[in-house]
Amino acid sequence: MSDTMDLDAACTALAAALAGTGPAIELAPDGTPVPVHAPGLAAGTAAVVRTSGSTGTPKATMLGRDALAASSAATAARLGGEGQWLLTLSPNYVAGLQVLARSVHAGTRPVVTDLSARFTAAGFTEAAAGLTHRFRITSLVPTQLHRLLADPAGDTVKALRRFDAILLGGARAPQELLAASRWHGLKLVRTYGMSETCGGCVYDGVPLDGVRVRLDAGRVVIGGAVLASGYLDNAELTAAHFGRGPDGTAWFRTEDMGELNGGVLTVTGRADDVLITGGVKVSAAAVAAAIEAVPGVDAVLVAGVADPEWGTQVACAVVGSAPAEQIRAAVRAELGPAAAPRTILALDELPLLSNGKPDRLAVARMLQAAAG
Repeated sequence: MSDTMDLDAACTALAAALAGTGPAIELAPDGTPVPVHAPGLAAGTAAVVRTSGSTGTPKATMLGRDALAASSAATAARLGGEGQWLLTLSPNYVAGLQVLARSVHAGTRPVVTDLSARFTAAGFTEAAAGLTHRFRITSLVPTQLHRLLADPAGDTVKALRRFDAILLGGARAPQELLAASRWHGLKLVRTYGMSETCGGCVYDGVPLDGVRVRLDAGRVVIGGAVLASGYLDNAELTAAHFGRGPDGTAWFRTEDMGELNGGVLTVTGRADDVLITGGVKVSAAAVAAAIEAVPGVDAVLVAGVADPEWGTQVACAVVGSAPAEQIRAAVRAELGPAAAPRTILALDELPLLSNGKPDRLAVARMLQAAAG
């Protein structure tokens, strides 16, 4: 367990906030609980969580006691029980906070990796060895799972196989990574959600019990008891995204586009991921999917950069050994010449935020500089 996090202080303060016997809190990156007494705090708030800010300014999301309880109960019901969690993500973001909240609700003590250091297979395996409960759960982002499966030591895969559920979310998961997980026999659960929905609320495309999903002109809208109360001290933004239906159901309008087929949700990309280059509309998500299918590509992030001739040019940062011309050819064949990235930046790894998500703003700046 990390000696940089006071787990007892974090869990004690969170337990009091969840029970309503203590103030609402916001957890610092090291887990230090900070009481929140803002005038605009909604009644019943247990925790304030900042959104990742991967595509803009972070927002302070108010998570209520009832919403967090509903999320924990629905998660346990879908996974088949409560158990002991391994915390690998910073607790100041919703995925990390939820590991602690679900542990409090379950009455179990989580094990914590060293959150102050770079995430490694060795650190994960060592921390996982400290789990004692018969039912074991962890939450990872794709970058972390990729590092674990790329580790040559057999102990890492053995440690992963001991988990009854490995929640994977927070970013796009390449098909190659999912295939490798299946090949190793991992009990992977792909999750979709955000801070405003108390984290993951759709597992493997299927909403958790009590969660409703619909589309509004292709935009994903989520309803149910797991929703946040809104954004702290931002009534305008709250009104733009949160509301209630005629039957009283709370709804949250996301920034994601999706498709529903037989009640199963597929997220196809963000509403703002359409790039217009030379008058042609190109989906950044579709370009990323085409690039991920190229052998030798480990990770990719696609963005538009300003271009005096094309208005916007398609650019991408790629981790892996695939040649640039092979990448362009694959995208051209799949999506047409307009979608082929003009700038391809090779990186050893994508820059990450502290919650493990790719830092899209940092990559966009790097791509703009590379494009000239």
